[in-house]
Amino acid sequence: MKKHIPNTITCCNLISGCIATYLAFMGNFQTALLFIIIGAVFDFFDGMVARLLHVSSPIGKELDSLADCITFGFAPSAILFQYMSQFDARSPLLAFVMAAFSALRLAKFNLDERQTMGFIGLPTPANALFWGALIVGAGQSTPYLYPAVLVGIFLSCYLLVSEIPMFALKFKTWGWKGNELKYIFLLTCVPILLLLGISGLAAVIAWYVVLSIFNNAQQKK
Repeated sequence: MKKHIPNTITCCNLISGCIATYLAFMGNFQTALLFIIIGAVFDFFDGMVARLLHVSSPIGKELDSLADCITFGFAPSAILFQYMSQFDARSPLLAFVMAAFSALRLAKFNLDERQTMGFIGLPTPANALFWGALIVGAGQSTPYLYPAVLVGIFLSCYLLVSEIPMFALKFKTWGWKGNELKYIFLLTCVPILLLLGISGLAAVIAWYVVLSIFNNAQQKK
């Protein structure tokens, strides 16, 4: 019985992504973002539960990627498509390029043995939260953001499959030494979220990318 628990949690992630996609196409961006966040919570716990119960399996790994492809690939692309459709009839289709690159990033992650304690490239949940929060914070009728969105889509596609090392919030110990970057990130996120609310998630993800790039540059010196 217990071997099915992690996969059930993963399926809850997938269902959350399906609901988020439906809400996105209906123009309900705020609730769509909420279900992406719910999916991220399920995504966080499925692997943890599998390890705690010692029931990790190849099928669980594949199912996790398929669920992530919907929740963190297709759902945010649907939000972007619906938002962009307000201003143009053709270029909104570019939003689905990001879904393809999200799938490519997930496929690479499954085969890349370097990403045990960190990430190579931008994780799909972070990318999904960024776009969901940005559109929710901007509002549904903000044409001045449109050119930036077009550029941002291609930047996201690059970051998803890039070779840029990015830190993960995984702790071997809880002490400050060796975890300085993670604690600095978490502490600085608090005022950002308090000040900006749900839209602050976009600023948090942008800060995460900047901090990762800065840390990587420092390590190369």
